[in-house]
Amino acid sequence: MKNIVYFDLETQKSADEVGGWENISRMGMSVGVTFSTARGAYEIYCEKRVNELIMELQRADQVVGFNILRFDYEVLHGYTAFDLRQLPTLDMMLKLQETLRHRLSLEAIAAATFGLKKTAEGLQAIQWYREGKLLEIAEYCCYDVKLTRLVHEYGAQQRQLHYHNRFGRKLTVPVNW
Repeated sequence: MKNIVYFDLETQKSADEVGGWENISRMGMSVGVTFSTARGAYEIYCEKRVNELIMELQRADQVVGFNILRFDYEVLHGYTAFDLRQLPTLDMMLKLQETLRHRLSLEAIAAATFGLKKTAEGLQAIQWYREGKLLEIAEYCCYDVKLTRLVHEYGAQQRQLHYHNRFGRKLTVPVNW
């Protein structure tokens, strides 16, 4: 059985706090979450366990996420010399951007495809980190991993996804993963 690992993380700091988006590796991971199809379970990683998270990603047959090549992997590059971009990765946001010529949010797809919305946003997770609310971050991150998995599986089965454009119109985009 192929081990697909769905992955997302939240950060300790915002881009503004580290001197801009070119310094993503300085943001620090607050919580990372994976779902492994081999285990059939979620795993939650705090910063102390970041090396275990990186090892899980390295063992995956494929890592699937949303904006993970430009963001999540860059955050993890603050903890490892290994270039995570070498891993077999499906970054659904980048694939969709190649097709549509513009970026979509995970929420735009989940809302149009499943009627589901995200429970929070990244800046809220940073505030929670400052307040020591790691459980809230873990729940939020787990939900994002669940949405990522639902979107990926739906796209793989139906060969398409739905999204709302900025005018609220529901549109369909073909996918081939």
